[in-house]
Amino acid sequence: MSNMDKKLLERVADIHRQAFTVDAHFDLTYEVTNRRERGLNKVVESSYLPQFKKGGVDLIVSALFIHDYFLPEMGLRRALDQISNLLEEIDESPGLFRLCRTVAEAHAARAAGETAFFLSLEGAEPLQNDLQLLRVFYELGVRGLGLVWSRRNYAGDGAFFKRMREGRKGGLTPFGGDLIEKAEELGMFVDVSHLNDEGFWDVMDIATRPVIASHSNCRALAGTMRNLDDAQIAAIAGNGGVIGMNSVNLFVRDDKPDATISDFINHVDHIAQIAGVEHVGIGFDLCDSFINFLQIERAIETHDIIRTHAGLGEFTAGLIVRGYRDDEIIAILGGNFLRVFGDILG
Repeated sequence: MSNMDKKLLERVADIHRQAFTVDAHFDLTYEVTNRRERGLNKVVESSYLPQFKKGGVDLIVSALFIHDYFLPEMGLRRALDQISNLLEEIDESPGLFRLCRTVAEAHAARAAGETAFFLSLEGAEPLQNDLQLLRVFYELGVRGLGLVWSRRNYAGDGAFFKRMREGRKGGLTPFGGDLIEKAEELGMFVDVSHLNDEGFWDVMDIATRPVIASHSNCRALAGTMRNLDDAQIAAIAGNGGVIGMNSVNLFVRDDKPDATISDFINHVDHIAQIAGVEHVGIGFDLCDSFINFLQIERAIETHDIIRTHAGLGEFTAGLIVRGYRDDEIIAILGGNFLRVFGDILG
């Protein structure tokens, strides 16, 4: 290792010590539930916590994702099961991680040496069309509302990963609009990742608080509709929100399956140029460690550029090499999301 390599590693380590690092999207409770249903215990402690610690990740926003297989009849049950399984994990691994509801609670978790978790709905399917259920999830600790996954539900239409046969696209439904207003009233953040363009602009018309795109990149650099175009990036910035950089190769370069960290950092550059570095965060959407227990459909062929949270230093080093200042990197790693979460959640 050259002296330059050592200096870079030392700077990465120093930044990680200073930063409060937030991954705004990880399907942790989905995977925990899959594994616990097959008899495993202490899944977070054994399979994920070492990676969080090595990468210096302080707060994970865990998405409540419902597989197509369980919809529509079992959406509510699967979401509640995921929350219950996380609570069981917390009981089995005392003093290691905790479910938090505010930024202050997340800071308290870090001060105690614990990893903090927020919960967020990745799609409103568990609610079906019952607005009252949102309050129930809030009381259970859920603080984020992703209106859709990449499919249609009672709230609106999702953006597919690649072009598919579909009828006329819709935006938000009246129920979707009501959900945004209810989420803001309760003190939940609204997440526009996975919405189609029509639904995105409906959200921007309705929302009065900052919104996030927890795990979306730039469509100018990778053409999938799951990414944001430049006008959408500017709109989120104008609204005071933050965009989380997604590490899945499909969303980084659609012409290069073996996309690199440098390709990934190009998305940070693009958003920083359009909107400013204060609107960039991370939502890596890491999936490589997950196991497809259902085996009922052909999986989308993707891989993570950042393989695990233990590899966060590769991303930080890439930002350093690209010329970002320490304070800018600290903001990207978590400060920007903490700002929005603190404004909305307290």
